[in-house]
Amino acid sequence: MAGPLIRTIRPADNKTMAGIIRRSLEEFNANKPGTVYFDKATDQLSKVFEIGRSAYFILEEDGAIAGGAGFYPTPGLSPGTCELVKMYLSSSYRKRGYGRMLLQHCITMAKENGYTKMYIETMPELKAAIRLYEKFGFSYLNEPLGNSGHTGCDVWMEKEI
Repeated sequence: MAGPLIRTIRPADNKTMAGIIRRSLEEFNANKPGTVYFDKATDQLSKVFEIGRSAYFILEEDGAIAGGAGFYPTPGLSPGTCELVKMYLSSSYRKRGYGRMLLQHCITMAKENGYTKMYIETMPELKAAIRLYEKFGFSYLNEPLGNSGHTGCDVWMEKEI
């Protein structure tokens, strides 16, 4: 049994990752309008992350996709700030430290891409994710930054990286 592997998303991963994202939001009753649940880009993640200074990573275990996360230069953010986006794990892979691994990988790669801050939009329903962000030193903001279009998110956080 091999350990987990983090790699860049490929077009063949799109359908599986979209399913993980939507099932996760359903599990936590967070599949509401104004979220990635209804975002058409969720079905074409590999295409979304073709633009410069963005990346999406798949965490794989024994050849199976466990989840993913990425960073993106969301319109309206300052040039030194990226957004952590679409960080989701399939339920059978949670509580193994994989969220921590993905988040650390995204932070490291965002720094390598010249970013100095990371921004997050999330929802109160995603309590475990929020606890992870707090442990990583993300601070709460009083209002959203940038123009993600995800009006269903009402928890905003940021961290210097």
